[in-house]
Amino acid sequence: MVAMLGAEGFIREICNGFFLLMDIEKGLITFESLKRNAALLGLDLRDDELVCMLREADLDGDGALNELEFCILMFRLSAACLT
Repeated sequence: MVAMLGAEGFIREICNGFFLLMDIEKGLITFESLKRNAALLGLDLRDDELVCMLREADLDGDGALNELEFCILMFRLSAACLT
């Protein structure tokens, strides 16, 4: 995806993804915002799958994802796709 979009385009897409999934009032991706927005995107994920996603990327242990945590996760996932 990076090759297709370029570095700036890739970062822009990651930021767009964060804003799409975040709770607007908190400025974070919370369990509730992830569940609500994943459903709107047509993703059929169980609650335990959503919790695992949050735990995997939650570096500061607050139970939610800030933009940096989300970006790190997306970079890790995109790198895993290349190997």
